[in-house]
This record gives sequence, structure tokens and C-alpha cells, in this order.
Amino acid sequence: MTPDEQYAYLTKGCVDVVREGDLRKKLGAAAATGRPLRVKVGFDPTAPDLHLGHTVLIRKMKHFQDLGHTVVFVIGDFTGLIGDPTGRSKARPPLTREEIDANAETYKAQVFKLLDPVRTVVDFNSRWLGALGSEGLIRLAARYSVAQMLERREFRQRYDEGRSISIHEFLYPLAQAYDSVHLETDVELGGTDQLFNLNVGRDIMPSYDLPAQVVLTTPLLVGLDGVEKMSKSADNYVGIAEAPDDMFGKLMSIADPLMWPYYTLLTDRTDSAIAALRDGVESGSVHPKQAKVDLAQLIVADFHGASAAREAAAEFERRFVQKSLPSAMPEHAIAVPGDGLRLTRVLVDCGFAPSTAAAGRLIRQGSVRLDGERTDDPWRTVPSGAAPFVLQVGKRRVARITPTPTGAAAPRPAPDPLAVSDS
Repeated sequence: MTPDEQYAYLTKGCVDVVREGDLRKKLGAAAATGRPLRVKVGFDPTAPDLHLGHTVLIRKMKHFQDLGHTVVFVIGDFTGLIGDPTGRSKARPPLTREEIDANAETYKAQVFKLLDPVRTVVDFNSRWLGALGSEGLIRLAARYSVAQMLERREFRQRYDEGRSISIHEFLYPLAQAYDSVHLETDVELGGTDQLFNLNVGRDIMPSYDLPAQVVLTTPLLVGLDGVEKMSKSADNYVGIAEAPDDMFGKLMSIADPLMWPYYTLLTDRTDSAIAALRDGVESGSVHPKQAKVDLAQLIVADFHGASAAREAAAEFERRFVQKSLPSAMPEHAIAVPGDGLRLTRVLVDCGFAPSTAAAGRLIRQGSVRLDGERTDDPWRTVPSGAAPFVLQVGKRRVARITPTPTGAAAPRPAPDPLAVSDS
């Protein structure tokens, strides 16, 4: 690639580039000297599993690797003990050491689905932050002022409203900045919500006689609902460890306009290729469904391989277009007493509902089918000795149920009014 092409490839989908001229100079120097840039991204191990929202940054790391640069994946086991104040109206509860260690192991296993392990350095920031000691931490804190910290929107709002700001929260951006000092980072990547933290690193590096790092931010990925950012708490996410069929089905559920930011942020397609595809959809020469199928296959292939992506596409076509049952489905043997078992209990026992009340609501809503026939009777009972049947809840949950007679009658529990009533 020419320098301009490299710049365009590396900044594709980015929101902030601080600063453009610095990045161009660093790329030019790397090409002239043969010294690869050192690119850093930090992740606090706050949850055990990554979703596609996390991979926006991981893919940008991959883009730097594609051009021969070195990526440092920093696991924030030290900063995780502080708790990132980003986007918080109060202090974030710190993680325990056990939570950090367990989550870090899963992170390491998952990031190499996209990154080249040979060109990736995985490190833990406790290695250098822990070695700073009390004196080193004080000297680090002396390089930044309270006034500078209060430029952060969350801190300023809490200060103006008289809400508590703990001193240790000021240490988080400083600790993240020191990661860049220790690693002598050329470029740091982060989400747009991390811009303040990233710029703290850029600000203090010259005080250590180091050139200021370049900061690149990527947008926060909108979730499947098309409204909120992708997160587990909003239940609008696609986990990168999910089965291919589940990933594919979730991606096919997105609204058509959401395809284009997903193409930009979740694939390696160039901006020009994405623009040409979009023009084809808008002109009618490409069907929107085909563009979405191609998108889902590209993403699934990244995490499960091209063969699994093709099989997931074929399975989706079979199930949701041809309305066939899945080629493979879970099987459950359910113990049925002599006087039968309520269908609400069957739904709970095979994991399709968290409670009999929730199961009753699913039945009344018309979401439940037995051998393809909808049932709306929450009092329906599966008799002892019934033949195996296929149980479906909505479009995605399906299992083959084999009733197993127990002979004895079940004790009669008190009626559950929530199973048959909204009151």
C-alpha cells in the first residue's frame, strides 16, 4: 500500500485521529527504518466473554498487523482493581483478583480468533504498575492536575452536582497512561468513550522524554436492536464464542440500515467496496437479504471458519425460509408422573423459560408449538406415556421431548396464578 492507502486502511471507521499529521509521520518513519509501530489496546477483564462490540477494536489491531506492525494486547489486571470511571455516575465496583484471573484467561483464548498470535504481545499491566510502588505512584500523580482531571465530563458533572469522586478514580486514567509510557507506545486504540483516558497518555508521555502517542478511537457498536450500544446487559449482543447458527441467526435479525456500519466495523471490506455494495442495494441490482447473508457469513467465518459459515447460512435457509425443523436439535427426556406434567413445567425443565409463570406467558402469547401446532392453553398437561414430540418456543428455541413415565402421581402444588394470569 502507498502511505495514503495505509492511512485510509488504518483509519477506516475511526471517529477521532489525534493527530492525523503525527500518524502519517509515524507511518512514514516505520516504512523508512523498517521499525514496526508499537500499537497498544487495553482491556479490563470485566466479563468472561467478548462480543462483537469488543471486536471493533480487535479488528483495528488486526489492520495494523496486516501492515506489519506489532500489537500489544494489555490485560488490565491492575487497572481492573481500580475500576474504570468511564461513563459512570458513581465509582465502579472493583473486581476481585479471582474474577480478573478467570476472565483474563478467556480473553486470551478469544482474541486470537482475529489476531495473529505471532505478532501479538499479550501482557498484564500489573507487571509494571505493581512495581511502581507508593513513591512511583506519587511521582506519576504529580504529572497531572486536578483541573485537568475535571475536564472529564463524568468527573465535572459529579463535582458540580456534589456527588462523591474518590481519589482512586483519578488514578485510573493515570495508570492507563503509564501503560503507554512503559510500553513506549506509538499508537493507542480505544472506543470513543475512552478518548479522555487515551489523551492522558498522550499528555504525559513527553514528560518522560517520549514522543506523544497517536490516539485512534472507534465508535461504540450499536446492538442488534439498532438503538443501544451492544452489551450483554441490554441483551442485544452477539458473543464471539456463540455457535455459528446462533451468530448467523442473530445477524440476520438486524434492520437493513444497520448492515452498513456492521460492514464497516466488523469486516475487512474497504470503504469503496462497501459503498459499491450499498449502491447496488439502493439501485436494486443487489437484494438487501443477499447483502445481509454475505455480511453474516463474513462475520461467522472470522470466528468459526468459512465451512461453518456456509453451513450456518444453509441451516438458516432451511429453518426460516423453508420453515423446516433444524437438522440437529437438542433432546430432553422429561420425567412424567402418572397423572401427567404441566406443559409450563416442561418448558422450565428444558430451559425454555425461567419459571412456570414465564412459561405461562409464552403459551398465552402463542409462542409455543407442539409438533408444529400452536397451543395457547397454559393448563395443558403432557400425559404419562405420551409419544415423543417437538417443542418449539418462538423461531429459535426447539427441542425433541421424550416423556418418561415415572408411574407415581406427582404431588399437587398450590396453583400458580401468574402462570395463567397477568395480575
